[in-house]
Amino acid sequence: MKTAIILHGKPGKDEYYDPNFPSASNYNWIPWLQKQLLINGILAQTPELPEPYEPVYEKWLKVFEQFKIDENTILIGHSCGAGFLVRWLTENNIKVGKVILVAPFLDPYHDEVKSDFFDFEIKKRLSKQTNGLCIFYSTDDDKSVLESVNQIISADKEVQIKQFTDKGHFTLDSMKTDGFPELTDYLLKAS
Repeated sequence: MKTAIILHGKPGKDEYYDPNFPSASNYNWIPWLQKQLLINGILAQTPELPEPYEPVYEKWLKVFEQFKIDENTILIGHSCGAGFLVRWLTENNIKVGKVILVAPFLDPYHDEVKSDFFDFEIKKRLSKQTNGLCIFYSTDDDKSVLESVNQIISADKEVQIKQFTDKGHFTLDSMKTDGFPELTDYLLKAS
């Protein structure tokens, strides 16, 4: 059975504790994508990662490793969730399905994440462990995301790129919709 794990990013602390704001795993395009995958026969999970406003890799790892991950598992990460996947793939020699990094964030200027979350060197040719590694990014995103994209591409020239010019950080605010058909189309094509 094909499965998918969709990892959210790093919300602000105020946003995280606001009772009127959705949880990170239930915001932006994540619930919409989960539903699209489910109705196409892919069991999709959207775990809530601990204290995402101050991410600690080991804490996120404990949640992530509760899932069976193999060549039938699609991995999707947004922002810090995508950065987590880059580190996890770097540190684990496991063959997985498609991997999609949406607006990947690796804190290239070491100014946003206080922990050692991004203290690693990206493994060369990560795409060899996947059934396709693709980055979705928008040229109007933050400089730190654009630099993170460059770091990943520098480590693996075979990464596929889906470039946009008007999606910002792929959040509800910047996209003006919770749908993300371009991502669904990519995932379901020859899936």
